[in-house]
Amino acid sequence: MNTTTHKTCAMILLVCLTALPFGVREQLPAWVFMWVLAFALFAGCKVLTLVEAGPALATMNRNRALGYLLLWPGMDPKPFGQPALDFPAPARKAWFHALFRTFHGAALIWVVVPRIGEEHWVARAMVGMLGVILLLHFGLFRLLALGWQTRRIAVKPLMDNPTRATSLTEFWGWRWNSGFHDLMHRYLFRPAAKRFGVRAAMMLVFLASGLIHELVITVPAGGGYGLPTLYFLLQGLGVEFERSTLGRSWRLGHGFKGWCFVLLVTAGPIALLFPPPFLRNVILPMLETLN
Repeated sequence: MNTTTHKTCAMILLVCLTALPFGVREQLPAWVFMWVLAFALFAGCKVLTLVEAGPALATMNRNRALGYLLLWPGMDPKPFGQPALDFPAPARKAWFHALFRTFHGAALIWVVVPRIGEEHWVARAMVGMLGVILLLHFGLFRLLALGWQTRRIAVKPLMDNPTRATSLTEFWGWRWNSGFHDLMHRYLFRPAAKRFGVRAAMMLVFLASGLIHELVITVPAGGGYGLPTLYFLLQGLGVEFERSTLGRSWRLGHGFKGWCFVLLVTAGPIALLFPPPFLRNVILPMLETLN
């Protein structure tokens, strides 16, 4: 089969894997269904990126391919198809920071959350979600990145100090979840930019991001539909405003003003991204199970 056929098969596999969890939805708690659905979507995307890797796939041995599929959350297989590079091993400080965030996330989930009263259920859910994000994205995933870098495979951490971003372009472009950005840039932004232009392509990416988050947030929760999509459309509008004549005159993409604007736009409407039905029906039952 040629590359196009392989890619088509991978796309079909992605759709099938994403659809499979719906067959057992009624038998699963909402939070388990969310994780199964997210993992199915993730697995389908991993296979798609591996199939599309082309020359990188041809030079990738079986162990490297399995490492990319099973032990790396990013969506760029190229480093796994390249020869081991000669660059300095990660510093001890990087390992310490990753371990600290791992334990910090675990402490929020298993120490802080149980001490928050059930009457403060929103705070309980938000603290628990923060713990999960720290534990996985900033902790365990960073440790995986350091492990691969130790083996001279030049992977980039998914999170690149997002709290230092001084523009929304910087935050969403490469500091927050580079794996998702790589996926959207490769399969949506570049093709759409060629056909509709950069601005329309950017808004399509934010729209698609919203719809994907609907799939793993509001669908398992059974409520709050449309709010995650609205959140991401607001992010796109924020980027547009940041790049506008007025935004540039206010220097919203630079320095302290830019940092404040990023905080306002990303954290201000966070209740849209994580609506009450998601907190109540998915996150709280998950935390109760974990504790």
